[in-house]
Amino acid sequence: MTKMTHLNSLGEAHMVDISSKIDTARSAIAEAKVELTDAVVVAVHDDNLPKGDLFATARIAGIQAAKKCSDLIPLCHPLPLSKISIDIGLQDNILSIIATCKTTGKTGVEMEALTAASVAALTVYDMCKGIDKGMIIREVKLIEKSGGKSGQWRLTDERVSDNA
Repeated sequence: MTKMTHLNSLGEAHMVDISSKIDTARSAIAEAKVELTDAVVVAVHDDNLPKGDLFATARIAGIQAAKKCSDLIPLCHPLPLSKISIDIGLQDNILSIIATCKTTGKTGVEMEALTAASVAALTVYDMCKGIDKGMIIREVKLIEKSGGKSGQWRLTDERVSDNA
């Protein structure tokens, strides 16, 4: 059985000591999808959302979320993020949010990217719920990460199709 890194010898939760780790360039890409209702798709295409610019607001929310990740996830280390980008696209009724985070540090940025994508998706819901509350947030997932001891990792096509 794998040792739980966030538990001390007494089984209590604690923040992992990363002080002896070497700084490396690290990056992570995460995605969240929001299934929009037809009424919301029409409002987005017509740029007729009562709360304003959907993409800009979701993008800013995702950036802010990545920066606050260690405040939200109890055992995450605060990281000096060097890049956060949020790309949003709409195809049919699926709004896709891709969050990319980068740093040079002792621990990875997977949680920052996942948090950014998740909060951007929640912001989409908040911005559009006045039109129709039937939207579904789904498929929040890590797409890839690089850096650190484990190196490069990418979600395989087989894994994606197994979860569909």
